[in-house]
Amino acid sequence: MGSASNPLVTSSVVDDSPLPSNLTQDDLKKLAAYKAVEYVKSGMVVGLGTGSTAKHAVARISELLRQGKLRDIIGIPTSTTTHEQAVSLGIPLSDLDSHPVVDLSIDGADEVDPALNLVKGRGGSLLREKMVEGASKKFVVIVDESKLVKHLGGSGLAVPVEVVPFCCDFTRGKLEELFREAGCKAKLRVKSGGETAAVTDNGNFVVDLYLERDMGDLEAASEAILRLPGVVEHGMFLGIATTLIVAGKSGVTVKDRFG
Repeated sequence: MGSASNPLVTSSVVDDSPLPSNLTQDDLKKLAAYKAVEYVKSGMVVGLGTGSTAKHAVARISELLRQGKLRDIIGIPTSTTTHEQAVSLGIPLSDLDSHPVVDLSIDGADEVDPALNLVKGRGGSLLREKMVEGASKKFVVIVDESKLVKHLGGSGLAVPVEVVPFCCDFTRGKLEELFREAGCKAKLRVKSGGETAAVTDNGNFVVDLYLERDMGDLEAASEAILRLPGVVEHGMFLGIATTLIVAGKSGVTVKDRFG
């Protein structure tokens, strides 16, 4: 199994009461998001994640600010989409230039392995997410139980890599060759319903890696990807998450990572 480190991960069941059987996946995401916002305290600089789970956390922070239960929060958005949501909800915003240390970030993930390593960026915001969450004292990841995998890439869905547009097919081919032993197919991400390349907030493209087998040592894989000219960043978040909150049909579980 691929490994980036050998942390101690402790698990605790916050609420093992059976949840209603008619809960949707979005309902579970909301449960996890609301639990994560309990970590937010007045006066914090908070990294605001991107995606279908993180949007619930952003909305909850706004609600608590309006109720006066939170005060003096400064949000650092990880995408233009989150920036727009936070502005519409009245959350005060800044950036890493003004606040280089973030107290707490909350975000979702596309995959989580047993060591709390993540795949993120299927929404295209991986670079800004990694910058903000990597600068955070605490990074709380919120998922429903469908995102848990035995190894990164294990869902059969994409492991994203942000690349510069220049000769992107050349870079795509190098990435595919790098993980040929893992049965890798590398595909340039295109906009929904078209053949035009999808563009990130940073003006770059995304190459999605589809793996048939475990890629092996994750730190080695990370280094190999980042050594390729044309690569900006990849969507493996290794050793960054400090807490994982999982909402499932059987309740809400919190896992903490040490080491």
